[in-house]
Amino acid sequence: MSARRSKTKFTQIHVSVPVTVLAEFDHTLAFNDSRSRKISKLMLDYARNDGDPLEDYSRREIVEHLQWQFDKDSSEDVLIQALLKLL
Repeated sequence: MSARRSKTKFTQIHVSVPVTVLAEFDHTLAFNDSRSRKISKLMLDYARNDGDPLEDYSRREIVEHLQWQFDKDSSEDVLIQALLKLL
């Protein structure tokens, strides 16, 4: 059986990251996920969005994420819930 051939050229790079960051990143990967493929996708997404990852999310998703930053039923939470009803 011959090895699979790819027309995409690859290069290896060396990066330094804190051990805890790598461990947390690896924890997000499924058993069959490729660390290299995931990092490549993250890099490409970053490059295509001019470094603005918020463009990947809708306004509603951004506001929903903000909601978790505040205590339940706090004035901020109530304001965000009202904003979500408008979206």
